[in-house]
Amino acid sequence: MHTLKKSHMAFMAAVLSGAILNPLNSSMIALALHSIQQDFHLTFATVSWLVSAFYLVSAVGQPVAGKVGDLIGRRKLFIGGLLLSAVACLFAPLASTFLVLLLMRLLQAIGNSTIYPSSVALVHQSVNKERQGSTLAALAICASVMTACGPSVGGLLIVWGGWPSIFYVNFPFIVVSLALGLIIFPKDINNRSHRLKSLLKHLDIPGIILFSISIVSLLWFLLTIKERVNIWAAAAGLLSGGLFVWRECKTRAPFVNLHLLKINHRLTLVYLLFILLNVANYCLFYGMPTFFQSGMHLGIRLSGVMMLSMSLASVIASLITGHRIDHSGPTVPLKLGAFLTAIGSLLLMIVAFERSLLLIGLFLLLIGCGYGIGNVALQTMMLRESPEEMVGTSAGLFQTCRFIGSISASAVLGVIFATTITSTDFLILTWVLAAVSVPALFISVTFFQANRAD
Repeated sequence: MHTLKKSHMAFMAAVLSGAILNPLNSSMIALALHSIQQDFHLTFATVSWLVSAFYLVSAVGQPVAGKVGDLIGRRKLFIGGLLLSAVACLFAPLASTFLVLLLMRLLQAIGNSTIYPSSVALVHQSVNKERQGSTLAALAICASVMTACGPSVGGLLIVWGGWPSIFYVNFPFIVVSLALGLIIFPKDINNRSHRLKSLLKHLDIPGIILFSISIVSLLWFLLTIKERVNIWAAAAGLLSGGLFVWRECKTRAPFVNLHLLKINHRLTLVYLLFILLNVANYCLFYGMPTFFQSGMHLGIRLSGVMMLSMSLASVIASLITGHRIDHSGPTVPLKLGAFLTAIGSLLLMIVAFERSLLLIGLFLLLIGCGYGIGNVALQTMMLRESPEEMVGTSAGLFQTCRFIGSISASAVLGVIFATTITSTDFLILTWVLAAVSVPALFISVTFFQANRAD
């Protein structure tokens, strides 16, 4: 038992088997929507709430969960999240109505949302600084692989056991993570001021509510922009966001320490860079399969191979970057990732009309490598720039930036590919890629000098 507690591999198994749940469940549902729609006799707009609600709750829930973990302890948060996820996955397949299924899906999102911020905080707390880069790389790789493979895994499971199987498949991961976590994770320090009676006071509930309204309104605006410009959602987001900033600047125990973000420009820029990085990545992740099939008239199999090669490049680059960061820090990899993404985006403009599959594939590999490198470098930079007492909150905000970037990319594609998918539309997409990747490169080179976070 003592050897198991000291094992880094066992610690990684506990963290990773829990951390894969959110990306797996967010993507695996895609192929289950049709079956659920048929079973409950729903419209597609109604059943799609299983996707939208999960994203919205995850975007808000992760920083809130991180804050709770900073207060009550990261081990408690991790274990509690696994238990919530288990309850949701047990009762979701038994739902007799769609409303019950949706509520279980929301509970699943809440449970899954606790795991990433508590995982990063546990890595910060338990793993030597020299090994944190490779550990975070493993987290990034698992998230990328599960996001990419989720639909395929979901399809196989549905063929085998129907849509309920996408919930039941969570249990092996939950059991492994729970069993190892209870044994390996260090016990949280008991702090009477942060027990249940005073937790609400320390959580800054008004700030959380305003933050939640602003994020949900922003994401709802982006999710619905394909159909119409939702002025009310934009107004609600701006108003609640303004009130949130005013509230956090005035209160003594803020949900998000905006004063720290104002002083620590690097941490603020890490969040901005992660949004830009994800806009570029998800524009390609969501947009290129459509362009390959509708614009270039490629088959599904060849389109899948092209996208798989980009994902594999990202995974390999993440793995190499993690070991590099362990030895020399995240600054150089951060700049390299931004450079590869910018160069790949600019080069794609050249082949917009030539449609050379070889060159497109090569440039997608460059961008895939750039995303893999930048993802790990930014995670490490976020962890090193965050104060000990708000590591969980910072990690949650980091994931919120991922959701903002991915949903923004979806909104951009909805506008560009609204009516046609031609070479001109693809050229416009490359302009968008350049518009986010070139500023990201400028920020990386200008504001991140070596020898501080390294």
